[in-house]
Amino acid sequence: MPSATYELFARAMAERKQVLCTYGGYSRELCPIVLGHSKGEEAALVYQFAGASRTGLPPGGQWKCLHLSKASNVRLRDGPWHAGSRHRRPQACVETVELDVNP
Repeated sequence: MPSATYELFARAMAERKQVLCTYGGYSRELCPIVLGHSKGEEAALVYQFAGASRTGLPPGGQWKCLHLSKASNVRLRDGPWHAGSRHRRPQACVETVELDVNP
């Protein structure tokens, strides 16, 4: 049975809503692109477009891999959808893909 966090990420993908959350002690603003499981854990490949992170956030945003069990204070917000630029190589964040917003 999916966690409440997983369900919110799935809803964000279906409705193209932004996700606000705390992850690794930092407030983040992101759009989930791929959702599923890796090594038995719920995981998401996201595009973080605002907020903070341990390594900083470059202008325009950055791709991030999140383990959903480490996300807290998750909420959805209306706003522009951010998906970054295309990947030059296949994603390795989510081993078993269940949802993917890419065409």
